[in-house]
Amino acid sequence: MELFSEELTHYLENSCEPENELLKHINRETHLKVSMPRMLSGHYQGKLLSMISKMINPERILEIGTFTGYATLCLAEGLRENGRIYTIDINLELEDMVRSNFKRSDLDLKIMYQIGDAKEIIPTLNEIFDLVFIDADKKNNATYYDMIIDKVRSGGLILVDNVLWNGKVLNEGVSDQKTSFISKFNEMVSSDQRVEKLILPVRDGLFLIRKK
Repeated sequence: MELFSEELTHYLENSCEPENELLKHINRETHLKVSMPRMLSGHYQGKLLSMISKMINPERILEIGTFTGYATLCLAEGLRENGRIYTIDINLELEDMVRSNFKRSDLDLKIMYQIGDAKEIIPTLNEIFDLVFIDADKKNNATYYDMIIDKVRSGGLILVDNVLWNGKVLNEGVSDQKTSFISKFNEMVSSDQRVEKLILPVRDGLFLIRKK
């Protein structure tokens, strides 16, 4: 189930700020060299992440799931002068590509890139976050959410990607494990009275969650 037609996607992309040259490079290289390139946030969603970050001007950001670094750089655009983004990924094979991408950016010194299991790394981060972006293994969405909720300041935002899962969350007859994990996570957040929440139908669904 496609939420956006190709024509509408092009229209949306043409109506926002253009990609800078580094983001174009990452987009192109990801599609040429990396399996499952659709995991990339891409132009339109990247601009949304950048806009949200710039609106709240965070000092500390946490990203769970770096992939090739596209969303990391978009989120980092809104950081304060002394700001920092921690980004965690378990894929060692992409490390050289990602570090190379970051080094080409003037935001490089603000990016704390760690390879490893997020469930082990998150407890070591002695920070309070203004913004968290969860875009990793979907089966652990609820685990990551529970681990970071107390590390997010009041008024801070949590963004969770792929929460519509190609529309499969609408089909009660779909019983695959990933859809089940995502549906249960969405239900959990919807009933969580600690937060305000709203699903944005952007690409594959983006949960926008504000801690009270």
